[in-house]
Amino acid sequence: MTAADSRTTARRLLGAHLLGRGVSLRITEVEAYAGEADPGSHAFRGKTPRNEVMFGPPGHLYCYFTYGMHTCCNYVCSEPGEAGAVLIRAGEVIDGIELARERRHTDKDRELARGPARLTVALGISLSDNGTDLHDDASPLRLDWQDPFPAERILSGPRVGVSGPGGDGERFPWRFWIDADPTVSPYRPAKPRRRRAG
Repeated sequence: MTAADSRTTARRLLGAHLLGRGVSLRITEVEAYAGEADPGSHAFRGKTPRNEVMFGPPGHLYCYFTYGMHTCCNYVCSEPGEAGAVLIRAGEVIDGIELARERRHTDKDRELARGPARLTVALGISLSDNGTDLHDDASPLRLDWQDPFPAERILSGPRVGVSGPGGDGERFPWRFWIDADPTVSPYRPAKPRRRRAG
């Protein structure tokens, strides 16, 4: 897999197929993160045991645990030694829909992978998949590129739930999604943290 800028990769991932353990989906929403140059990135303060997969090689899956209950997954895209990844936020299940419904405990198909935590559940992705090579034919999780999605159908805006100096939305409008796709997750801005008195 050739390395590329996270924003370029984010746009390229829209419409690609992610296959995981009996379920396939078409990616409809992503967010780009630029590593140590990006206050919203897990790699902003440098390499740690948690984020080391983000530093390459490209084409691997970076998984992390959030809120003590959810796994989210990212496509690593930068040169080895540099951090860069794209959060896979939402998708449309196109194969294995019954299995996805069982995993998600819902028959609302637009909701099966609408949001990064729901997406990993639908695909059977867990924290143990961190570092998986998505371009290895023997891998239980794979990415299949499709023809580039038409640029006029791609919208962009602030990332979900990310705050930062100067306003993340103004400096990093790096959430990309397919216009009018019903599986795209609703936008929720970050809530400012309150400082405790005293």
